[in-house]
This record gives sequence, structure tokens and C-alpha cells, in this order.
Amino acid sequence: MTDTSSGSSNPGPLGSGAGSGRRQFLRGGVATAASLFALGPLEALGARTAGAAPMSKRASSPDYGPLYPVKDDTTGLELLRLPKGFEYISYGWTGDPMSDDMPTPSAHDGMAAFRRPDGKVAIVRNHERGAYDGAFVDRAYNPTAGGGTTNLVFDPDKGKFLESYASLSGTIRNCAGGPTPWGTWLTCEETTEIAPNGTRHGYVFEVPYGGKGDPRPLTGMGRYSHEAVALDPGTGIVYLTEDATPSGLYRYLPVKRGELVAGGELQMLVVETADGSSYTTYADDTGTEYSTSWVTIDNPDYAPGEIRPALQGQAKGAAVFRRLEGAWWGNDRVYIVSTSGGPSGQGQVFEYDPASESMRVLFASPDRAVLNNPDNICVSPRGGIVLCEDGSEGEYLHGLTTDGEIFPFALNQVVIPAGGVPGKKVAPGNYSGSEWCGSTFEPKNGNWLFANAQSPGITFAITGPFLNGSL
Repeated sequence: MTDTSSGSSNPGPLGSGAGSGRRQFLRGGVATAASLFALGPLEALGARTAGAAPMSKRASSPDYGPLYPVKDDTTGLELLRLPKGFEYISYGWTGDPMSDDMPTPSAHDGMAAFRRPDGKVAIVRNHERGAYDGAFVDRAYNPTAGGGTTNLVFDPDKGKFLESYASLSGTIRNCAGGPTPWGTWLTCEETTEIAPNGTRHGYVFEVPYGGKGDPRPLTGMGRYSHEAVALDPGTGIVYLTEDATPSGLYRYLPVKRGELVAGGELQMLVVETADGSSYTTYADDTGTEYSTSWVTIDNPDYAPGEIRPALQGQAKGAAVFRRLEGAWWGNDRVYIVSTSGGPSGQGQVFEYDPASESMRVLFASPDRAVLNNPDNICVSPRGGIVLCEDGSEGEYLHGLTTDGEIFPFALNQVVIPAGGVPGKKVAPGNYSGSEWCGSTFEPKNGNWLFANAQSPGITFAITGPFLNGSL
């Protein structure tokens, strides 16, 4: 295997730095979308962070405008607040019967969307279920474990979901993951539990967008509290985050590109510091760019009583983070979220550039009113970024403007009335504090944004004049 582990020789910071309206919108020009594809939304983040205004003083996007209650095209309920001109469909509520006659599992989480050859959109959706109440598919990793994935099919021209079915189970706490260029979803277990029947959890599994998942764990990617995955389509290298403290940013060097189950080498990121110490995320270093390198994890599939990968890497000088969660490949870079990072503990966004072997601290939330514990992240086909909040107050989907301003794009206001919703099995209650997760754009033109409210478990498909703003 070619040695790809060498980093920069210059340590330390590099510097600072489905109505007719929907159909009409979908006929918009693809050339315009292509012309807007740029790194602009991210380059100015460092300069903007220090003077970020409280949310109350910039409560809307300067291009999309303020948020208003919008009725769900499916139920008629005002479940979300969105800018004017945007609309949405809800689908796949917890308990809804799927096309295979199974009830939709609960705890919706990470997702990715894929464009099929027939123009339809295939989506793979995680279910972060932690109960050992039995697998919901036959070919299961652990027949007692109740987590897993479901697959959905969406028609972007008609604005309609067509089908859904169970695709993987026997796993636990499937939190996030990431798409591959060959049309699969890498679903991650956010745990290192040992099941009552002795099965070890804490792995990554592969699920095709058009079929059933492989119940074999990708043990070479390590056993730890996996969160998200970002795959470099040019090299086939897989970047992985870990939702723990301390945690590491990892990369997996596969023996054979596109055949992850064949094995590979797991490494952990080193952020070079001036004094040679292991980097941590407690400093307020927004805008700083660091040289990076990698160290090999000798025992990635660690057993109980052995040293977990993050501590193995830290002993070799690797960087440690606070709750690395979201990760996404876009603009030839990896974007990474530290949910509890930064000087206020409210979150950080990093940009790792494999070409220059460097990492920049793009954004650190100065206050929960600006950004409250971001989790999942995605990049639109135009280069804009979406952050899913998983905080303790009103839960927003945030976007970034073309000059680096962070702004609220959608607000969860899911409230199920006392009488319930006809045809739905979700219990009445106020779910507006539920986290956003699974944000992902329809990959060709980015005309649809899909996202989940984890509780009560609802998938949303949002469309509108995205081209009028930075997303």
C-alpha cells in the first residue's frame, strides 16, 4: 500500500485568516446553480465570528428573509417556520407503514440522498435506536439490536415520496454516516456497548441506496463511538468523526478503493502546534490554519479492557476534540463539526484540506444565541453549508450567506395537537425542542433539502428559491 501518512514539514499555525408553484420552481436553470458553486460561504467565517451579532439582532437571512409559519403539504399543520417562498412535505413519521408493510422505526437521524439513473432520488435514513428489542430485518448483525436504516425513494419533479423499506438492522444507535461515490451509505454506530448477548457494537456498516445493507461490520474503521463519515471521491480515503470527549478525527486508507470491507489502515489526525503539544479545541483560534499530519492507530478494533483508539492516538501526539459529530465532503475539502468545541462550548466548524495537508478553524460559536451545539452538517451542490442544531433551546437549521454570515433557515415548531394527527401514531405533545438531523440536498441540482426531526420522528422535504440565496 502506498504511504499516504506523511504531513507538512512546517509545524504550527500557517496564519489567520407539489403544487404548480413547486413544479414551476423545479424548471429553474441548472446553469445558474452551477455558476453559484463556490467556496465563498466558508472563507469569511473566521473574520465574521469575533463580531457575530446575537440571534435576536439578525434573526433572518439577508437574502432569504425572515421565517414564517408554513403549513405542511401532507398534514396541513404548521410544523416548520421557513422563509417566504419555501414549502415542504412531511413523510415517514414514526409508526407509518412502509412499502414492505413494516412500521417506520423511530429516532430518525443521519441521511444521504443519491440521484438514480431514472432521475428519482434515493435516500438512506438512520434510526438512532438503542433498545435491544429485536432487529427489524432478517439479515441482521445482532438479531437482538433494534437500530438500523430505512431507504426511501422520492420523485423530485412531482414532489412526492414513492416508497420506503427497511434496509439494515441488528445495529445500535445509528447516528450519522456519509455517502460514497459508488452509491452506498456508511451508517455509524454511536456506541461501544456490549449487547446482553455478548455482541460488540461500535462499528460502521455499508448500505446500498437501492437494496439491503451488508450486516458485516467494517472493523478496519475501528471500534469507537462513531458519528459521521466523509469520503474523498478522488482518493477513496474515508474520514471519520467520533462523538466522545476526548475524540479524534480519523482517516481510513482502504487496501482497495471501493471495497471497504477488504480492510485498510486507520489513522488519527495530528494538528501541529508551536510547542509540540497535542492540540485541543479549548482555544479561541477561529481563522487560524494549522499544518497537519497523521499517526497510525495500532489497535483500531479494541476489546473491553484495552485502550480505545482516541487515547492510542493522543499518546502519539494526535489532536483531541470535544464531541466531533457532523462531517461532509464538499468543495474538495472535509467540513467537520465539534458540537461542544470552542471557547464557549457551543460548537466549532473546521475545514480540512487534504491537498495542502492543513486544517482551518472556520467558526466557533461565541454564544448559544448565535449557534447552539451544531451536530449534522451538509454542503449543497452550490457550495453552501447547512448546520443542524442539537441544543437546549429553539432548534434551527442554520445556513451561511455568501459573505460568511450565519443565519437561521428553518425552525422546528412541531406540536401534535391533543387529538393527534389523523392516520399517524405519534403521541400528542410539543416536540419543538427535538434536534434537527440528517440534512442532505438532492444531489444534482440541490432543489430539495431533506432533513429529520428526530422526535417524534419525521422526514421533511423542503423546496423553494434556494438560488436566491447562499444555499
